[in-house]
Amino acid sequence: MIPQRANKLAKPRNYCKIQQVALLIGIKAGQIKKVTVPMSSILRSLVLITLLAGCSFSGVHKNPPRNLNNACSILDQRRSFLPAFRAAKRKYGVPISTQMAIIWQESKFKANAKTPKKYKLWIIPSGRQSSAYGYAQALDGTWKEYKKSAGRWGASRTNIRDAADFMGWYMAQSRRSLGIAMSDTRNQYLAYHEGRTGYRRGSHKSKRWLVNIANGLDRRAAMYKRQLISCGKG
Repeated sequence: MIPQRANKLAKPRNYCKIQQVALLIGIKAGQIKKVTVPMSSILRSLVLITLLAGCSFSGVHKNPPRNLNNACSILDQRRSFLPAFRAAKRKYGVPISTQMAIIWQESKFKANAKTPKKYKLWIIPSGRQSSAYGYAQALDGTWKEYKKSAGRWGASRTNIRDAADFMGWYMAQSRRSLGIAMSDTRNQYLAYHEGRTGYRRGSHKSKRWLVNIANGLDRRAAMYKRQLISCGKG
């Protein structure tokens, strides 16, 4: 619908300078019907459209950015990411490079990332491997605990600011209960993946593949850190 300039109308009773606009609404086979709509309705619609449009800046990206090995390029492509990462860094002390390395591993920066499907007899779908979802791949139960603990009842796993805040919240608890430094990407990831109880028991030690991933993330975080410093976003 495209608003057009309205003709001057008589001033309605009990209203002060209410403007009306004409909208063109397409109907059958190119017929056009002119409809007048009060300005108050138009304003409400514009506010709603603005709020919805704002969602596109909240970090909801279904496709990964290009060049995932360049932190500066990622942040240039996703303008909402850096403010989100900086907010989590200020609040919890987790380095931006560590946040980015773990999100790279968990979702490749895809807002709606899910775990692979499970199959019965190799062909019958039987759900997902887990309830992990979103940028941070938070499980349903852990996400519910986070919203209650942090008082962020409207938080969404597909929102980068919420996902970064969740990671900072979880890692801060790992620092308090396990003594893992916020800059220790390797061990923070192991506790993130195994859960704090599992990490305390040493469940990761028998998973060579997981330890290799954690070691790789430590190197990735160091790479991201150098890149962020070079482009002034560290």
